[in-house]
Amino acid sequence: MFIGLGLPIGAPASLLTWARRADALPFRSIALLDRLAYGNPEPLITLATLAGATSRVRLQTEVLLAPLHRTALLAKQAATLDVLSDARFTLGIGLGGRADDYAAAGVDKHTRGRRLDGQMSRLRSVWAGEPYGEGVGPVGPAPARPGGPEVLFGGFVPAVVERVARWGDGFLGAALPAPMMDGLFRDVEKTWDEAGRSGRPRLVAQVNVALGPAPVLDEARRQARAYYGPSAYTDHVVNGLLTTERGIRDAVTAYRAVGADEVMLYCWATDPDQVDRIADAVL
Repeated sequence: MFIGLGLPIGAPASLLTWARRADALPFRSIALLDRLAYGNPEPLITLATLAGATSRVRLQTEVLLAPLHRTALLAKQAATLDVLSDARFTLGIGLGGRADDYAAAGVDKHTRGRRLDGQMSRLRSVWAGEPYGEGVGPVGPAPARPGGPEVLFGGFVPAVVERVARWGDGFLGAALPAPMMDGLFRDVEKTWDEAGRSGRPRLVAQVNVALGPAPVLDEARRQARAYYGPSAYTDHVVNGLLTTERGIRDAVTAYRAVGADEVMLYCWATDPDQVDRIADAVL
């Protein structure tokens, strides 16, 4: 099983340092969150920059809110990043649910699921080299990975499980305890098999972490609370933040036991020394 590292969104200027340190350690992936009406760095642009600063570690959106993006441009950006990273890019996709993000994009929040399904059909078509539509030729470049970059779907509803089986390469479950993740993983595998897909889906779990003295942990909680905004889910994330080496190791062990192929440790503290602290805890 692999360990990945989620990069903090609160200090964009430090992300090159984070990425280089992670690349020098046995982390498999580094990842970035997405929002529009917020102060986070845009993930595709940022990951393209980090691709040039690294040589080994994979680059992942976790997750990109695809319905906020124009489909043809998203197809081109993802394929370009796949090429520039030498097929190290994973496109993690989700819907999100914040009304301000959808208002800023001029997209109807209530039709986001149907929009995503239409986008996936177009993305797969573009990455296969097919014309985009009537009177429109192919949208290049051709991705480095045949068929397009690896696609993971994140979320908790049955439609997500169906999308993995129809369009995806795997599933990303965030901030759920291992017993609940176990049920989701088994649903994904069952639906995958029923769809006649070959091989098996990649199963990824995400947990939120921060290590260090009280001021560092307080900052991490503030960052998470600001990102998620006022909601019951915010309290779930903040209260569930793992802040000890033992807690992180126990979570990794539990996710391994339910079949996770990778555990993403999403860090909310901004100090780059977190990279070494987290590595010392689990690698």
